Amino acid sequence: MLLPLLYSVLASVKPTAEAAATPPTYVPHGLSLDSYRRLWDYQEGLLTYLGNSAGTALLTIVLTLLLTVPAAYGLARFRLPFKELVFVVLLLSLIVPYQALLTPMFLMFAKVGLTNSLVGLAVLHTTIQLPFSLYVLRNSFAAVPRELEEAAVMDGAASLQTLWRIFIPPTVPAIVTVTLFAFITSWNEFLGALVMMSSSEKFTLPVILATARTETSLGGTDWGMLQAGVTISIVPCVLVYLLLQRYYMAGLMSGAVK
Repeated sequence: MLLPLLYSVLASVKPTAEAAATPPTYVPHGLSLDSYRRLWDYQEGLLTYLGNSAGTALLTIVLTLLLTVPAAYGLARFRLPFKELVFVVLLLSLIVPYQALLTPMFLMFAKVGLTNSLVGLAVLHTTIQLPFSLYVLRNSFAAVPRELEEAAVMDGAASLQTLWRIFIPPTVPAIVTVTLFAFITSWNEFLGALVMMSSSEKFTLPVILATARTETSLGGTDWGMLQAGVTISIVPCVLVYLLLQRYYMAGLMSGAVK
């Protein structure tokens, strides 16, 4: 699993000629940061694309939590008619490939002015993430002992107070899990960003790496710059996962066993 990642890192620090050599060298004969310099100044600049990806991912996290936390709380703790049926219907969207939704969503977003917009892209990424997030949080809220909820009600807590003071603290691992998945989904998503964005200054990092594949004078692939971009794109995902790993593992197991 680590070998392709190691090869990407090594390829990103090869001199330009060696990075394009055939057959390839697996261990660099020399070290160079030329690939990173070219990527830094590529089109609108690397910082622009990193900012687009980070902004879209953060907005996706916020929208996902704002929608799924109250929904999961209601489905887990309130007595609602056909509650289980509603939950199953919401989960059924997991079986629909999001690629099948891109055309109707693009047409709808075009009518409301959300195409070529980071906000529109974040809404699309949130749509992809909602069913899984709802499943994880609903199970976690259902695992909280009912006695805690009853004690809060006896003390006069309203529904939102009960959610904030009683349910949120013990379900932090599940919320962190949802946050982690939302971040990685948005950060790595390519097809939706390619369809929704039409101007280069709005591209996210995966889209700009795809365009960087054919940026040599003869239409070939600049492997050094491409691997530099791959290396940079991996770093935030690895760091976020390592920082949140303890909560992530607890969140996946939360609510799995009664």
